[in-house]
Amino acid sequence: MTDVLKFDFCIMHIYDHYMVVEINEGVHLTPEHNQILINISDTYYRNRPFVYLTHRINSYSVDPAIYKETSKISNLAGFAVISKDYKAKSNAEIEKLFLNKPFEIFDTLPEAIEWANHVISA
Repeated sequence: MTDVLKFDFCIMHIYDHYMVVEINEGVHLTPEHNQILINISDTYYRNRPFVYLTHRINSYSVDPAIYKETSKISNLAGFAVISKDYKAKSNAEIEKLFLNKPFEIFDTLPEAIEWANHVISA
């Protein structure tokens, strides 16, 4: 499956066992935005594991409270940040402390997809 979902704050690319999300420039992600992730996971990945890949092409901020709810998504098998930007990677290292799921940081999307495939097959 390769659906593309467009929202006012992001674009989501939905694949069989992972999603790639690109958040728009300047957005501040809140728990309300996170509810959309939960709804999408219920719709596309009901009763099967998936990995969330956030491709940080743009600069945006994240409310750490998001990760408390994200950790409760039972079929979320992993979470990855993709960026070559030092600041985005530094922020991701802090975000990692708030998520109770496998969390990795990658320079490129192909590396993250390879990891997602490994997480799902493990």
